[in-house]
Amino acid sequence: MRDRLAQKVGQEPTFCFWKVLIVDSSLLAGISEQLAILHYELVAAQLVRSGRAVTLQVFIDKEGGVNIDDCVAASRQLGVWLDVENPIAGPYRLEVSSPGLDRPLTKLTDFQRFSGQECEIELHVLQDGRRRWKGVIKNVQEDVITLQTELGDANFLWSSIYRARLVPQWS
Repeated sequence: MRDRLAQKVGQEPTFCFWKVLIVDSSLLAGISEQLAILHYELVAAQLVRSGRAVTLQVFIDKEGGVNIDDCVAASRQLGVWLDVENPIAGPYRLEVSSPGLDRPLTKLTDFQRFSGQECEIELHVLQDGRRRWKGVIKNVQEDVITLQTELGDANFLWSSIYRARLVPQWS
């Protein structure tokens, strides 16, 4: 009996099912306005459902980066606003954090701000036979982003980029 129990321990698969929900534009606007009061930038926000639990994840940034005190201040500001406005139906949990070292690039101005840094982009459709590209942000002109890649310079329309994020530099 003991051997059968020992064989079963750790062998059962564990699954975590979660679904990212679409965040309403008015909710994003409200979050952005509340963060602007404290001089923070909204990088991204998403509603994540795991079973019956819903979590509003908010990623903030500011010049020089954010620390735990910034996340606490933003969480308090957003918590009060969310309680008063009640834009989310049903119970939810609020999480506020920094965007991390692999910060998503969600606006065209992000590419200008992080010019000279390495990033990865994923395109909506193939370009030169590839959907994923990695390179150093070389230039941003109007809505065209130029990356210096291993194949040379590559230009991408802002509208063609599905997702982009910085590549952490470990030095």
